[in-house]
Amino acid sequence: MEKKIVLKLNNIEKEYFGNKVLKGVNLTVKAGEIHALVGENGAGKSTLMNIIFGMPVIHSTGGFNGEIEIDGNQIEVKSPKDAMDLGIGMVHQEFMLLPGFTITENIKLNREITKHNALSKILGPSLKSLDIEAMRKDSKKALDQLGMTVDDWLPIAGLPVGYMQFVEIAREIDKKNMKLLVFDEPTAVLTESEADKLLEAMKKLAGQGIGILFITHRLDEVLAVADNITVLRDGEQVGALTHEDATVEKIAQLMVGRKVERIEHEIMQQNESDEIIMSVKNLRVDMPGEMVRDISFEIKKGEILGIGGLAGQGKIGIANGIMGLYRATGDVLMNGKKIELNNPKRAIEDKLAFVSEDRRGVGLLLDTSIEMNVVMTSMQIQDKYLKPLLGLKFFSMQDVKGIREWGNKMIKDLDIRCTGPAQYTRRLSGGNQQKVCIARALTLEPEILFVSEPTRGIDIG
Repeated sequence: MEKKIVLKLNNIEKEYFGNKVLKGVNLTVKAGEIHALVGENGAGKSTLMNIIFGMPVIHSTGGFNGEIEIDGNQIEVKSPKDAMDLGIGMVHQEFMLLPGFTITENIKLNREITKHNALSKILGPSLKSLDIEAMRKDSKKALDQLGMTVDDWLPIAGLPVGYMQFVEIAREIDKKNMKLLVFDEPTAVLTESEADKLLEAMKKLAGQGIGILFITHRLDEVLAVADNITVLRDGEQVGALTHEDATVEKIAQLMVGRKVERIEHEIMQQNESDEIIMSVKNLRVDMPGEMVRDISFEIKKGEILGIGGLAGQGKIGIANGIMGLYRATGDVLMNGKKIELNNPKRAIEDKLAFVSEDRRGVGLLLDTSIEMNVVMTSMQIQDKYLKPLLGLKFFSMQDVKGIREWGNKMIKDLDIRCTGPAQYTRRLSGGNQQKVCIARALTLEPEILFVSEPTRGIDIG
């Protein structure tokens, strides 16, 4: 029996300020199908998802051309509410959670369960109370489907990003009458075992007849779950593959426009010395959702030290604690000198740098240019990219030329896809935003660089 078509996109086009980011894209998703959408950073994937979900960024920048059909009917999606009313759910690449609310409150937001109380029985239903017990029951059911064991009454603020991702997904799973569920990079911040749980949950949802549109840079995941695959490159649809026809190499070649081969890198040992550059003893970090208790380790000069583990087991809390973003205790020595904890400014002055796992929350100034994001911390802490005003040592102004030159260098070196160094980071794709975070850390010229989930949203190219 032929599956019913849930979503059909016809000749979708979109441009931002003269830059055409989608060029006549066509796509079909059937009920019970997992349809993967892949492409390099800046290929137009997230823009296409924003169109489907009616995000304000689309309509505030001139709208789009083309047609959207749901269940065979041409429709207009002017807002996320329109999308939800049509049975469309979306797990965004950047979290859409309220930090001050609990996990349950976020999952049940705008779908709260209420019950009568003494006042509402007399004065009307507008005074009903929240049925917290029923809401928590629903939330736990959604979290259980994802294999997530966590106190559902914890506030979102301060949770590890892996937990936040599961909460985003649980919120969509909890919705009723869902026809189409869009996943935009859902596994980017998850460990391998956590991602496996999510993929299993995705297959269960498809088994219930829900159409799944799955965006990811992890091509092995595409091969594991996708029934059909659409490939975008520079805003154009350049390929459509079935599960049977697809290989990692074939998908990658369509994505980047050239042959891509797997390269096995030998581990380079010659740059590592016996000199210990950092020693950490009995580190404890008070970060919500992260368990960092009496951690000790050493880092040698030239060494790459990997720290792994499941969400909440401490891997993210270590860097956040040493950099002073969350209260920490213990002894941290760098080149034999004790580092002052709980002081982010001193950490940077001591030649430490950090690429956070939460790029939009703490990593970027979204309404500021790429070049200023890259140099801002260095300018504030190290007095770089400043020049004396009227020759006076104590008065300075921005070195506009130096900032522009360095911004252009970082854009070239890290292949940041943008219209130029003056473009606001809010307008970049998630992967290119991540590259800006890395550029800012490198600008500090650190002796030790902490990178937490550094490849989040970065494509195969």
